[in-house]
Amino acid sequence: MAEQLQQLILDTLDAQSTLLDTRALTIPGQSSQATSHDAQITILGALNSLLSREMITYETHEVSSHVLTSEGSQIAREGSHEARVWAALPERGSAVPLSAQDLKKAVGDEAAKVGQGRAFKSGWIAKQGNGFVKAVSEITDTTQIELQEVESSGTLAAAEKALAELRKRKLVIQRKGQWFTVHKGTNFSTSIAKPETDLTIDMLTSGSWKTSSFKKYNFDADGIPTSGGALHPILKVREEIRSIFLEMGFEEMPTGNFVESGFWCFDALFVPQLHPARELQDTFYLSDPSTSLPPPSAYYERVARVHEHGGYGSIGYRTPWSHEESNKLLLRTHTTASSAAMLYKLAAKCRGEDIDADGPGNWQPGAAKPGDDGFKPAKLFSIDRVFRNETMDATHLAEFHQVEGVVADRNLTLADLIGFMRTFFTKMGMTNLRFKPAYNPYTEPSLEIFAWHNHLEKWVEIGNSGMFRPEMLAPMGFPPDVRVHGWGIGLERPTMIRYGVSNIRSLVGHKTSIENVENSPAVMF
Repeated sequence: MAEQLQQLILDTLDAQSTLLDTRALTIPGQSSQATSHDAQITILGALNSLLSREMITYETHEVSSHVLTSEGSQIAREGSHEARVWAALPERGSAVPLSAQDLKKAVGDEAAKVGQGRAFKSGWIAKQGNGFVKAVSEITDTTQIELQEVESSGTLAAAEKALAELRKRKLVIQRKGQWFTVHKGTNFSTSIAKPETDLTIDMLTSGSWKTSSFKKYNFDADGIPTSGGALHPILKVREEIRSIFLEMGFEEMPTGNFVESGFWCFDALFVPQLHPARELQDTFYLSDPSTSLPPPSAYYERVARVHEHGGYGSIGYRTPWSHEESNKLLLRTHTTASSAAMLYKLAAKCRGEDIDADGPGNWQPGAAKPGDDGFKPAKLFSIDRVFRNETMDATHLAEFHQVEGVVADRNLTLADLIGFMRTFFTKMGMTNLRFKPAYNPYTEPSLEIFAWHNHLEKWVEIGNSGMFRPEMLAPMGFPPDVRVHGWGIGLERPTMIRYGVSNIRSLVGHKTSIENVENSPAVMF
C-alpha cells in the first residue's frame, strides 16, 4: 500500500502541480477521504519517503480535532445514559412505576447511576410512588447527536461550550492533528523506482551502474549507537571511594568469604554471645552445613576466656561460653569479620612467629619491649557485600555494601580518629561533620558520624567509628601500646544521595532502569 500511496501523490501532483490539502486524498484500499489523524500519519510516511529522494516538498499545517472515548463511542451507537433510562420507564399513570432495582437491571448499574440524575435534571422522568415514570412523551437525545457529529467531523460547528461539556464528561478527548500541502521537488517524476543504496559487484560487472540512480549519502546522519556494558552507579561510587583509600596509602583486604562463623563475625570482636544482633530475626544462619571448621585453638581459648572470665583489665561478660554458638555458620553481617581475621594475621607477624605456638596458659601479651616486637603499622580497607535479616523498604535491603577502614599503629588516640575522619570525608565532598558518642560492643570509645545534607537541610548519619577494645586486640597478640581505629559507612546511601534516588529498590533489584544505569554520569566527590 505504501508504494500505491506514493504513486497516488505523484499522479495527483502531475495533474495539479500542487496538492493543496492531503485530506482530500483517498488512501488506496479505503472508501472515504483521509480526514482522520491516523490517515494523515500514513500519508506523512509516504511524503517523507518521497522527500528523501527530493521528488517532492511539503508544508505542515497543525489542526485540533476531537475523537470519542470508548464510552462516547457507546453512547453514539446506543444513546446517552439519560435517554436509555427514559426509554426503559413506563408512561406516567399508565403502568406500574419502575423501581430503582428494576431500572438497574434494565439499563445496567452505570447507565442507571449517571442517567437517572441527568434525566431528572432535564425534566425527562419523574418520581411516582416507589419508582420512576416518564415525565414527557418525547425527548431529543442531544448528547448522542453531538457525539455522532464529532465522530464524523472531529468537531461541533460553533458549539465550543457543548464540546467543553463533552470533554468534562470524558466522552471526547482533544487530539492535535496535521495535514499537508505538497509541491513538486527538484527530482520530481511519476516513477517511484527507488534509487540504489549500494554499488555492487554485479553493477560493476554488467555496467548497469552507469545508468542507475543512487541515493545521496547523508553525512550528517548519526551512526548507530554502539551497544555495550555500563557500570552500575553503585560500582562507580565504589571505585571512587576505593581510589580515595588507595590515594591515602591503604591496602585492600580480601573479603571473599560471604559465609563466616559466629566466632569471626562476633566472638573475635568481643560481641557477647547473648547479643540481640545474633538472633534469627537479625542474622541469616546456614542450615547445611550448619557448623564451621575450628579456628586456631589457642586464640579460640583466649577469646573464650576473656568473654567468660575477663582479662586485660576487663571483667568480661560473666556468662557461660557456648561452643555451639561460636561454631554456627552464617552470612556475614559486616565486613569487620574480615578485618578481625586480618588483624589476627597482622598480630601473628609481630614476633615473626605463630602466636598460637604457645598454649593459652603461658602466653603473655607485651612480653617483648615496645619497639622490639616486630610490629609494623597497617592501613587496611574493604568494600563488599554484607547480609542482614532486614524488612525491606524504600531505604533498607537484606543485602547491601559496607565500606570499612582499619588503621593500626602505636599510641593512637581518639583525636587521631576524628582528624582522619575529617580528612577522609573531605575527600568525599563532606566538610561539615559532627561526631556523637555511641555504643558498639567491640569499640570504646565509639562515635557516630553525621554530615550536613544541603538538599534535606538537616544532619544525616553517614557512618560509625571507634577504637577497638583491648578485649579484642590483646587476645590476638598485639603489643599493649598498639591501638586500632575502625570505621564503616554504607555504599548505597552515598550513591542514592549522589544520583538523587529516593527508593533503594529502584537502584538495586528487578526495578532498576537499564537506561538510567547506562546514562548515569561518572562520580567525582
